[in-house]
Amino acid sequence: MVKKIRLWMLISMLVGSSLFTGVASAITPISQSYLTDGDLTEGSIVSLKKNSTDEVEPATIQNAENIFGVVINSDNSLLTISAKEGAQVQIANEGTMSVLASNINGDIKRGDPVTASPIAGVGMKATDNIRIVGIAQGDMTPQKKQTIKNADGSTEEVLLGEVSVLINVAYFFKQPEKTLVPGAIQSIANGLAGKKVDTLPILISAGIFFVMLVIISSIIYSMIRSSIISVGRNPMSQSAIYRDLVQMSVLVLAILTVGVISIYLTLTRL
Repeated sequence: MVKKIRLWMLISMLVGSSLFTGVASAITPISQSYLTDGDLTEGSIVSLKKNSTDEVEPATIQNAENIFGVVINSDNSLLTISAKEGAQVQIANEGTMSVLASNINGDIKRGDPVTASPIAGVGMKATDNIRIVGIAQGDMTPQKKQTIKNADGSTEEVLLGEVSVLINVAYFFKQPEKTLVPGAIQSIANGLAGKKVDTLPILISAGIFFVMLVIISSIIYSMIRSSIISVGRNPMSQSAIYRDLVQMSVLVLAILTVGVISIYLTLTRL
């Protein structure tokens, strides 16, 4: 293992100069070399290769679960560790550094979590539960435009640039949105519609369901009450009672069908 310690770092540690301390705080404390199949641009986000502990590849959405760090120039590291043969790249997983970024998930602002994007090695704002490389310390600086192809075959023009990121590889958990609808009901509505349903259609559907429940309950109550009264007055009227029960049952099924269809259309069309 070869260790390279810059001379000015030793001087700063011994003398305690505030000037050198200020410089050191802006530089990554330590980086380590990893094997790679090709050239990686400084500032690229990388992931460990599957079933490997010493090989890295450009990070994308597909391998975001293995995000490991950011490519760094060894001259910007106080301590570099190298112990491998072959094509190597220096990776840092702590410190604050400039990272390649995009606005695929919206503009990156200070405090936003940064994760891998569909573009290899380039980051984007994390908007869902996912592994991130760190937290943005400022706004992204756009530098150029690039056209990318989405999964559905359509094309989209995005901005590429750099953003200062405090490197801290961890999992980001999206905070649940505040809503009037309980989570269980939201999940049921999403399942019925096959998509995420907004609050208003769910509230309207709940109103339809409540009205339908009141009407059906009233019909069933009246049906049972009238049947009991009829039998009490005339025990021989059973055939007429059965006929009324069948008619009422058909009416209840019709109301139930109309209500369910109305709820489904409300969830899927609004």
